[in-house]
Amino acid sequence: MFVAKRMTPNPTTITPKSTVADAFEKMRAHKFRRLPVVDDKGHLLGIVTDRDLREVSPSPATTLSIFELNYLLAKMQVKDIMKTDVITICDDATIEEAALLMYNHKIGGLVVVDTENKVVGIITETDIFKCFVDVMGLAAGKKRLTLIVSDNVGILHDITAVFKKHGVSIGSLASYPLGDGRKELVIRADVGDEKALCDDLSAAGYPVQHMVQIG
Repeated sequence: MFVAKRMTPNPTTITPKSTVADAFEKMRAHKFRRLPVVDDKGHLLGIVTDRDLREVSPSPATTLSIFELNYLLAKMQVKDIMKTDVITICDDATIEEAALLMYNHKIGGLVVVDTENKVVGIITETDIFKCFVDVMGLAAGKKRLTLIVSDNVGILHDITAVFKKHGVSIGSLASYPLGDGRKELVIRADVGDEKALCDDLSAAGYPVQHMVQIG
């Protein structure tokens, strides 16, 4: 699945000459956490986040009046506080690439750009979570079976053959390394006769460790 299918397209942006007060208002009105900063042609120049705005906001202990505060924020421009080293991703990248970028850089969102570095979208951790739920078929309501298997060739063939024998279609499948040469294999499927399926998996050498209904 590609980023373009999961991002929020045509995101709200701001120009470098906009005031910090304008940025505050846009974020407050739309409940944004980040605003891409663009030129008049939509090319990415930087980004301003809610953290950047908090850092330039006066302390509650300030002796400045509300009029002085508003004056200062109205004079300060976005270009004075924006970050220019923006971590971006192309719209034709995969969801996996986006998730790995966010994970490695410990950030909650990415600006999506096209080949000309024009801002075309925003993808956030919420979008990644939604994609995970959809890909794994969690909302569809399936049984989740957990098996512990070795990392040998042919294991999936053996296990899926048991599901085929019982006429069970697998909705999704994922494996997680355990660090000892084995893997936790998670299968989600519409299981009918649970006992018969589990008995045959055990007979094949793949006993079910855990089963639960998800969704």
